[in-house]
This record gives sequence, structure tokens and C-alpha cells, in this order.
Amino acid sequence: MGRLDNKVAIVTGGASNPGLGHATAHRFAEEGAKVVVTDIDKQNGEKTVSEILEKKGEAIFIEHDVTSPKDWEKVVSTTVEKYGKIDILVNNAGIAIIKPFEEISEEDWDKQLNVNLKSVFLGCKSVISHMREAHSGSLINVSSIAGQVGLSNCTAYSASKGGVRLLTKTLAVEYGPHNVRCNSIHPGYMRTNMNDPDVVARRDRNSNDLTISIPLGRMGEALDIADCAVYLASDESNYVTGSEFNVDAGYTAR
Repeated sequence: MGRLDNKVAIVTGGASNPGLGHATAHRFAEEGAKVVVTDIDKQNGEKTVSEILEKKGEAIFIEHDVTSPKDWEKVVSTTVEKYGKIDILVNNAGIAIIKPFEEISEEDWDKQLNVNLKSVFLGCKSVISHMREAHSGSLINVSSIAGQVGLSNCTAYSASKGGVRLLTKTLAVEYGPHNVRCNSIHPGYMRTNMNDPDVVARRDRNSNDLTISIPLGRMGEALDIADCAVYLASDESNYVTGSEFNVDAGYTAR
């Protein structure tokens, strides 16, 4: 008996491997969920689904620009048509534009907030009526420790992730009476592939320095986030909403 048996989940940003969405889609399928994997990267998104199917899980892929309202309509209508409901939404897709404040362009700012924050607004808005009518649902929004504390060169990124944090809390309060839960996950420094190759290069160069400031002494893996998402998607977290889950090995505890 899986922890997510008979549940239907949408996971955005599920193409990148290693990546949070990729790992979450796999863990959800392992726990019995029917998983709708979405991403703008069709080739690798379909690969994620193929991997799940090879393990006897159930999943489909939908090509999806998370900043597009029409694409969100397509994702929701396809999911409901195939599976009849939506129990879980994981708003995971995101990018990181890491630059000194004076080098951030208006284009950078708009792109960062569109992909990281507007997409979460669109996703929650697209599924919320289905969850409200069912009087059940779990919204899981992937924020960041950068949305809680100040980090150099992360102005646009931190603004977007801070917005996700408070959007999550507001929805938790507004939709709690409808038994729709909304929580945020705040990853610390992770060994994943963000869209910006400069971020990956900088992370790898500085990994030894970073681990010194992390109480558990290591960077996180995608599976660390995926396991937290499984808990928030499952009935084990029925009394949990509006909460922030820092999966950061104690980085923000200092």
C-alpha cells in the first residue's frame, strides 16, 4: 500500500536530472500516485515519464510553459480528462538569475519573477476550483532559503522566492475552510541542475566552502526534497498547512 495510492499529482519542472521535480515525480509514482509530469523541455520530460513507466509506475508528460495561462488550462484539462481529478500540485519549475544588484536588468527581473512567482500564482489558480469542489487537495510550492534570508547577488531570485513563501501562507488561510492545504518547501544548497549553467559552475567551485557553513556538513540531494514533498502530499500531513519546511541541513538555524 503506497502513501499516495489513488492520488493524482501534477509536478512541474520534472525534466531535469538531477532535479527536484524529476526526483519528486519518481517518488510520487513509487508511492502509488498517478503523476502528470510537465516541463518546457519535452525530450527530457518524456524521458522522466519513460523511467517511471519502466518501474511500473503511472505517469504522462505534458509540454508546458509555466508562465502561460493557456498552457496551464491545457495541463489541467488533460489531467482531469484522463484521471478525473487533481489531488496534488507541486509548483517546482524555476530558474535562478544570480547577479550583483547593479547588473540586474529589467528583463532579468521580469523573467525571474514570471518563471518563479507568476507561475505559482497561475498554477494554484488553475487547480484551486477543482480542489475546493472536492473539499480536498494539497498545494506544494517550492520556494528557497533565499526567500527567507538575505543572500548576496540574489536580489531577483530572493524576491521571487519570498513571494512564493507568502503566497503559500495566504492561500493556506483562505482555503483552509475548504480542506485545501498549502505549504512551501525551502531547499538549501542542492546538488541539482538549475537552468543557469553559471549557477552550477559556481556551486561546484564553492562546494567545500559551502559545506563548512552547513551544520550537517553536506549539500542536499534532490531526493531530500522529494521525500518532504511525499509527506506533504500524503494524508500524514492532514493537519499541516501554511507551514515552511526548511530542507537545508540546518543552514538557516544559525
